[in-house]
Amino acid sequence: MAKKRYLTATLPDGYVKTIGPTSTAFTHYWRIVALLANGKSEVFWGHTKSLAEARRKKSALAEAAAQRGWKSHVFEIAELVETQP
Repeated sequence: MAKKRYLTATLPDGYVKTIGPTSTAFTHYWRIVALLANGKSEVFWGHTKSLAEARRKKSALAEAAAQRGWKSHVFEIAELVETQP
C-alpha cells in the first residue's frame, strides 16, 4: 500500500492550499483567477505530476478566456511540499 501524505502549496499572494491525503506523486499546484465582466471572479485550480504538465495548462488559457468572456486572468504555479496534517 502506498503511503498517504498531505501536500501544501503557498502562492505568491500568501494563499495556502493543502491537498490530501493522497498517494499520488503530485509536484505542482496551478491556479487561474479570472475576473468576469460583471466584476466577480472565478477560480480554477488543480495539481499535476510535473512542472511541465502544469505549464501546459496555460496553453489553452487564451481560448478559455475568450470563450468565457473574462476581462482578465492570472495563472500561477506553485510547488507542492509534503506537510503534516
